[in-house]
Amino acid sequence: MAGRSEGGQAAQQRYGGDGDWAEQLLGHLRPAGRDLRRLVAWLARTTRASVCLQDAAGGLLAGERIPLDAPVTADVATGRVASAALQDGARHVRLVGIPYPRPGSAAGAVLVVARTDPFDRHTAEILGHTAGVLELLLRERELSDTGHRLRRVTADLRLAILQLLMVEDTVSARRVAAGLWPGLLEEDTARVYVIEGSAAARDALADACVDATDGLALVVRCPAMDGHVIVVGPSGEVEERLRFLVADRPGTFLGGSTRQRLALTATAYTQAVTALAVARFHPARSAVYAERTRPERLMDPAALRAWSAALLRPLDTLPHHVRAELVATTRLGLEFTAVNTAKVLGVSRNTVRARIDRVAALIGADVSAPAVRALAQFALNTEAAHGPYDPGGAAPHPRQPVRLPDLLGTGALRDWARSLLGRLDGDGRDLRGTLCAWIDADANAESAARALGVHAQTVREHVRAAEPVLERRLLTGGTDLHEVVLAFLITGEIATPRLGPANPEQPDASVHR
Repeated sequence: MAGRSEGGQAAQQRYGGDGDWAEQLLGHLRPAGRDLRRLVAWLARTTRASVCLQDAAGGLLAGERIPLDAPVTADVATGRVASAALQDGARHVRLVGIPYPRPGSAAGAVLVVARTDPFDRHTAEILGHTAGVLELLLRERELSDTGHRLRRVTADLRLAILQLLMVEDTVSARRVAAGLWPGLLEEDTARVYVIEGSAAARDALADACVDATDGLALVVRCPAMDGHVIVVGPSGEVEERLRFLVADRPGTFLGGSTRQRLALTATAYTQAVTALAVARFHPARSAVYAERTRPERLMDPAALRAWSAALLRPLDTLPHHVRAELVATTRLGLEFTAVNTAKVLGVSRNTVRARIDRVAALIGADVSAPAVRALAQFALNTEAAHGPYDPGGAAPHPRQPVRLPDLLGTGALRDWARSLLGRLDGDGRDLRGTLCAWIDADANAESAARALGVHAQTVREHVRAAEPVLERRLLTGGTDLHEVVLAFLITGEIATPRLGPANPEQPDASVHR
């Protein structure tokens, strides 16, 4: 009895008391202490041993690698043998199998403890309890990894659906969405919202959007802008919920589109980005795209559709799916940079440029010039809004080709253009002249500066100064710039460019001058 008592006292001295090691082990189950490496290091110190935790494939999970008999280790790791005790020269080795719920036939892990002293009852007890805690941590780790993989797959699916909507493939988008979010895209229309926050907090913001919309919307981490979350919301409740979310999160902003057909998701996205720029200066930090007077509303609808159809007619020779892909890419590419368009569509920037170049070649347009880009986008947007032109439909097909000067020459359009550009005349820096020269120089500040005899920085400052006056973004290109370009074309301050294929009835002339 005396000998047993002396042994117990020695064990307590060696391990810090019977209760201490158990309390320390339980500490590794607390949220702040759940770390495999820290637990294995604690076991090594407590048992005065070398410790190794590895998976069935031999991968080191924690600790230091210990040379072992491979077949025995594999048997223990895969569960064929629950545990093993070996003596390797002066070393005493214990192997304990730990169920590790990883996918694959090699699921499982093995805890290896090697020491010079034999394993007494107390050491074995510590080893057994530690193995149980390691099993819990490994299960938690695998559940966390599985959850992360599931969230990543779900995010990829959401992005794929958005990309299908961006290229007007609503049938495929609905098919993909139906499996995970039944009914999400059943309606024919939706609004698009863009929420902006910090890039570091974007994942948390996206999760908050998912929770706030509660299955009523498609939530996507924007592939082009690190701080943006895109939300496609068919339900009218979505906007109110997002407004509440933004109101509770300082430093976040919300821009929303008008209601658009699902096939016009790209148009709605453009509107949301425009509204986001306004939201940054709004006290509520949110804004919805404001429908202002659009130049196309001041044109003869039949003439506008006929002109657009004539310009885009060379695309009609392409297979339907090819045409749709080229048109959708070009519409986005004329609104955003090639890099951002590529990210949104999930293709390379070279693919974007190749598609735009192909469309440009077919319709005879040099899209490097802002005036040509503006007119090409005008035609593409007209077709997107009204569908392909049907000369046999309600709108009669004009007997003579519609000339661009006639289309832009109405009194209402001239009044609109004079009113818009007239806002610039009150500034003594001649913003109007600088902006006109900058557009005429293909939006190149250096070229415009040489033409004006000023410094390039002066040109840039004038263009920036014109943005709040016109209430349009100019330096980023897109619809805002194209409307201003159109106004200069209407007033005649910028020459009407040549574009379009040769007129079959007049081979020596262009139909669009």
